[in-house]
Amino acid sequence: MTQSKEVDKFSHWLIHRAGKCLVAGPCSVESEEQILGTAKELVPSDVTLLRGGIWKPRTRPGSFEGIGERGLSWLKRAGRATNLPVATQVATPAHVQQCLNAEIDVLWIGARTTTSPIAVQEIADSLAGVDIPVMIKNPMNPDLGLWIGAIERVRRAGIKRVVAVHRGFSTHIRHKYRNRPLWNIPLELRHRMPEIPILCDPSHISGTQLYIASIAQAALDVGLDGLMIESHWHPEAALSDPGQQLSPAQFGELIGQVIRNSESAVASNDRELGNLWRQVDEIDADLITLLSHRVSILRQVEASTSEENGISRKTWASICATRLMAATVRQLLGNGESKPGLCVSDCLHRRTLSGESRKLLLHSETNSNSDSMTAEGTA
Repeated sequence: MTQSKEVDKFSHWLIHRAGKCLVAGPCSVESEEQILGTAKELVPSDVTLLRGGIWKPRTRPGSFEGIGERGLSWLKRAGRATNLPVATQVATPAHVQQCLNAEIDVLWIGARTTTSPIAVQEIADSLAGVDIPVMIKNPMNPDLGLWIGAIERVRRAGIKRVVAVHRGFSTHIRHKYRNRPLWNIPLELRHRMPEIPILCDPSHISGTQLYIASIAQAALDVGLDGLMIESHWHPEAALSDPGQQLSPAQFGELIGQVIRNSESAVASNDRELGNLWRQVDEIDADLITLLSHRVSILRQVEASTSEENGISRKTWASICATRLMAATVRQLLGNGESKPGLCVSDCLHRRTLSGESRKLLLHSETNSNSDSMTAEGTA
């Protein structure tokens, strides 16, 4: 079965304020009062779509894992009371059927599910012949192929209204964000599938209220089509992810600011330059994190090395040689530029050495230089 390229224009079904789609609502539907109260307070912010989690796949058991099927009717009634379409997350064909029975307007596939092609295919099969919008979050790991594959599976089921949601990626590198944005990945998705609208979920990228505004601004600045932000009428009392949810008032203030800033943003070449600088910022943050970790490890090495031995001449030579070779292979050094590379390596290592170890290393190098001069003199 070949994939249809036909998609419904995003502007026909999910565009609202200033040409952007704004999805908001609590991480989890907890009670009918909670979802209705939150929805009513979000209305003044021109929300496009009311979201609310019904089933919450948590990393570990024992935490709140969602209210379950009974919450679907609460979510739907809140939508009707505020004249908003409603959306929730599905992870199984059973979830899909229960949502269809409850007349939920939009479904989304979460990051954990997107990571499994088998799970995505089961959901896609359950959607065959159904006319409903589906939003697909990126997989947990930074794998563009998995994200594209999930979109293709859903589209092959006949779904024409498909939206990608960028919610950041889990990596081994510690970062100030809960999930790293890695902006190059959603931008590459835009390049490969320009017909697919892309929203950004700053709540899950940030993992805290602190960075939501800056991430939301960056998302609109790079040209994404809208935002999906968690909002709870009493965030501090939320049963799941309280730290990353905004109150409706905070959401309204944030949206007003980022929309104004985006409307004043200028030419596409400035946007492209901004995209490149954001990638540089991410790389620099990774470098700083990795170097900090490297310093910590080298201090452990120093602590476990006897003062008599220090760092041996052989070990030091190996460090310099292997790093230089790797830099040359990656074209970081040109012909005759070995000295700068050695200087960088020297600085990185010497910065971590205590005074005594540094003396031992210098003594080793002095002896090495003397030996070298003697050898040259007798050659």
